[in-house]
Amino acid sequence: MKQVLFICLGNICRSPMAEAVMRDLVEKNGLTSKIKVDSAGTSDYHIDEPPHRGTKAKLQEYGISTSGMKARQLRSSDLRDFDYLVCMDDSNVSNTIEMLRAEGHAKVFRFLDLTPHKKDVPDPWYTGDFQETYDLCLEGCETLLEKIEADL
Repeated sequence: MKQVLFICLGNICRSPMAEAVMRDLVEKNGLTSKIKVDSAGTSDYHIDEPPHRGTKAKLQEYGISTSGMKARQLRSSDLRDFDYLVCMDDSNVSNTIEMLRAEGHAKVFRFLDLTPHKKDVPDPWYTGDFQETYDLCLEGCETLLEKIEADL
């Protein structure tokens, strides 16, 4: 089984959106027994909170559930437990490497480096643009799923 962890700052906007989109794709492709998906934040700002209302509303538009999702902070065991630590922006990459002492670990990478965009996923907490975040998460998740299927 391959395990994916999406990481952003607070774990209420971007990383739970990517988690929910990826879970939906994994389920639709019949891969739930082969791929596990979770998300975390590098900060402790929102521990145990549900996804942001904007994230939930955008996902509901596409029929994607956030049921049971609650924010959690990145923990040291995540480096061992997950095969892919997928960060939403450069700051999250740096924070993840620092927190997990993961220098040189290829499994820690920026999400959109897998796509032609090669940029950060903008934080809708600040931009208010949950549609842009959804679109980038969908594209990134589709690309990541292809990579994981090739790695299986």
